[in-house]
Amino acid sequence: MPNERLRVALAESGYTERALAEQLGLDPKSVQRWITKGVVPRRTAAHRAARLLGMKVSYLWPDLDVASATDSSRSEVVEFYPHRSDTPRRLWLDLLAGATRELWLFANASLFLPEENPESIRRIQEKAAEGVRVRILMGDPDSLEMAQRGVEEGLFEAIPARIRMALSYYSPLVGVPGVEFLLHRTCLYNSIFRYDDEMLINQHVYGTYGYMAPIMHLRRIEGADLFAMYVRSFERVWETASPIEESKFWAERSPGRSTPEPA
Repeated sequence: MPNERLRVALAESGYTERALAEQLGLDPKSVQRWITKGVVPRRTAAHRAARLLGMKVSYLWPDLDVASATDSSRSEVVEFYPHRSDTPRRLWLDLLAGATRELWLFANASLFLPEENPESIRRIQEKAAEGVRVRILMGDPDSLEMAQRGVEEGLFEAIPARIRMALSYYSPLVGVPGVEFLLHRTCLYNSIFRYDDEMLINQHVYGTYGYMAPIMHLRRIEGADLFAMYVRSFERVWETASPIEESKFWAERSPGRSTPEPA
């Protein structure tokens, strides 16, 4: 059955079948079959074509959009680790080294990064110097939310203390050009680590330590929404967070206090 919606959209856009095919890097006969025979294109090609035509995929190919939203989101999951401690140490460093645009860290303490990968703080500084946008969101150790998290994990005052220790490790990043460093006061559902179009999501389980909780490794795919969902989550918390320089923690730091070097 011919795809009349696509035929009309193509005519109104000013594209010819050949011109659209060239933009998509396809044979013109492929685009012709989409129109005359109702052939459904591959998901990636469909999303690119819809964007060029200024239309929604769900309008041009209703069946494809319903199916691909689920299928592509599943495809965004590169790997699943039952516990954070199962992730290869090299994975964290390789993703950090490969970042060229975006480097995000959203956690309460994330103390394991500088402790298990001592070079990570220096590498983050280098990435900022290379023009990578670095955004860090860590828990405010003086907030009620962090105290509550300690109760929930059975560590009590140890959680705020761990955050303070982590902030001491990360403090060389404060004020570095290209680095934005905020503290949040949220009930953290997941820790989010973004490296360009890849993410490591440390899920949290009530009453369970972070290193025992699962990790998802995601890679963004056009047209899917799992990666995008975590981006939106990060942005919502970012809007409510405050610069670390305005925190009680930072005010209490004496000018001559030294910062521990990762061992």
